[in-house]
Amino acid sequence: MRKLTVAAFISLDGVIQAPGGPDEDPGGEFRFGGWIVPYADEASGQAIQDLFAQPFELLLGRRTYDIFAGYWPDKNNHPIGGLFNRVPKHVATHRPDTLDWQNSHALKGTVADAIGALKQQDGARLLTQGSGDLVRQLLAAGLVDELRLMTFPVVLGRGKRLFGDDALATTFTLAHSITTPGGVLISRYERSGDIRTGTFEDVE
Repeated sequence: MRKLTVAAFISLDGVIQAPGGPDEDPGGEFRFGGWIVPYADEASGQAIQDLFAQPFELLLGRRTYDIFAGYWPDKNNHPIGGLFNRVPKHVATHRPDTLDWQNSHALKGTVADAIGALKQQDGARLLTQGSGDLVRQLLAAGLVDELRLMTFPVVLGRGKRLFGDDALATTFTLAHSITTPGGVLISRYERSGDIRTGTFEDVE
């Protein structure tokens, strides 16, 4: 059985929309596209390299797939581009006949069932990038084993968020964290179990 890791750039108020550029996802009249760019530095770059250092297969929603497929195929000499071109890419799409990027495969059936079946297989971990709609479905179905978050010190006020109201209640353990000179919190959380509750009288 393999693990599913959700990696995301996220604001303090939970927004993950269009972190890399103005044209990435302007939906809903979002006007802050590219909000992570001013914080790019050696530490954040190293964290991204570390994310891709272990074997993985990409798990993508259709919008993110189209963005990646329009940019990476001719970037084999780029460290990330070469990896993305080689690895299998599993895509949630209603248009399976339009997946032209090499090693791309459409998920069959419901997203939860298809990804549940992928997790039961042997192989490299499954890794999401972007794909907010898909990630919210994964969180609702309880399929996420690990969160790799880069939390930026900005409040965007509006935009697509990582967690929906239907996310399955669960706890995560903080396994590792560092802070960049620019104030970006880079953290890794591992799923650990059910929510526990209590009262302060219980600990007195």
